[in-house]
Amino acid sequence: MFITKKHISRRTLLKGAGITLALPFLDAMVPAATALAQTAAAPKLRTGFFYIPHGAIMYNTALGPAADRWTPSGSGADFKLNTIMAALEPFKRSVTSFDHLVNGTGSVRGYTSGWLSCMTSTVNIGPTLDQIIAGKIGSETTLPSLQVASETTNQQAATNGGPGSEMSFTAAHVALPLEFRPRTIFTKLFGDGDIAERASIDRQESSLLDFIRGQTRALQSDLGPSDRAILDGHLESVRQAEIHVQQDGARQAEMDGRLAAAMVDVHALDARIPRGSPAKPLNDFDQQVPLIFDLVALAYQMDITRVVAFSMAAEGTNQTYPFIGVPDSFHPLSHHANDPERIAKLVKIETWHMEKFTEFLAKMAATPDGQGTLLDHSIFMYGSNISNSDTHSNYPLPTIIVGGGNGRLKQGGQQLTLPEHTPLANLHLTLLNKAGIEQGRFADSTGTISGI
Repeated sequence: MFITKKHISRRTLLKGAGITLALPFLDAMVPAATALAQTAAAPKLRTGFFYIPHGAIMYNTALGPAADRWTPSGSGADFKLNTIMAALEPFKRSVTSFDHLVNGTGSVRGYTSGWLSCMTSTVNIGPTLDQIIAGKIGSETTLPSLQVASETTNQQAATNGGPGSEMSFTAAHVALPLEFRPRTIFTKLFGDGDIAERASIDRQESSLLDFIRGQTRALQSDLGPSDRAILDGHLESVRQAEIHVQQDGARQAEMDGRLAAAMVDVHALDARIPRGSPAKPLNDFDQQVPLIFDLVALAYQMDITRVVAFSMAAEGTNQTYPFIGVPDSFHPLSHHANDPERIAKLVKIETWHMEKFTEFLAKMAATPDGQGTLLDHSIFMYGSNISNSDTHSNYPLPTIIVGGGNGRLKQGGQQLTLPEHTPLANLHLTLLNKAGIEQGRFADSTGTISGI
């Protein structure tokens, strides 16, 4: 590792005109002749919870194990990834898959709110798994936690945007809304000061990097070659995210203009807008999901937050996937009635979402973070609160853990076949322990899961 004679704080910020740019980890953040573990730049644990509604096509449809496209074959380290998870192959050594998990959450079974809470009703929800972790490590970052989504959760089906459609709840039983607008997320990450100052980003036509150009050049002159390369790559990532956010804003503005024009004829407007449609064009979803992932990646890289909850589609979504040859709406399609053709389309959707998640993992694996990468220092949970979407069953739940856990997760890759009907809360309790939070119970847990 290159150790510079000068060192800068891990919390160094570049500021200008309502803009704040946090930096990625640089070797210059380690004082000369000082062990990394003894500095503020020592690797910190990141956690992320990535939710996909409507479960996965597993062995519990009427078509039996032959139709299973989620569950890995084999056990232990000899497991082989199935169709939906095939994209994870490059990161297989960091993957733990589970069989026989169940979430017996009564009235919230199948709703997003039950996934991180394992609670029996929306009245008693909180705090959720992510918020307990945020309570432990959130004070060390600008944002204690970040809640995002790929589309609005205010949809006609599946609680119609009520508490059941949220993921994160605080100790006060208050939901933290999922933000699906890229511009708003971008402002949270890069805005400086109060709400008014952060909103100034929206009024700027130039790149935010233009406002910190002088500081950037001054910093680059003090860095070694490897750090300059890391900083240049970071600035390019920020700029690309900014371009995509601007493009998304332009598309949204165009859509808003069309809707405003249509308001002259209320009946025409009513006929043009499908019920439950998200507040952005359906055919942009293939750009929206990767964009949200890119913003999450930047948040981790700049250490703005270490806790993220991301809903990749709403429970009541009418989202279509024409870009992978599936013009059908996701939620209606999820009630597949054991039709092989509909099941095949669901497999395509579930595979696409996993591929987007894997692209995010690739960014984490390619981002240095002290002695290792961001993926090495992260615990990511991916799954659903439903098993068979046609029946809304909650057993077995499709669930995986990915990452190195900052040295706290077993590596090598494995499929864990647990005792039948093992509570999902057991996994939550285990992850709390991995995050350094020792508690004896979480919701209906009966213990921890060994071997992770």
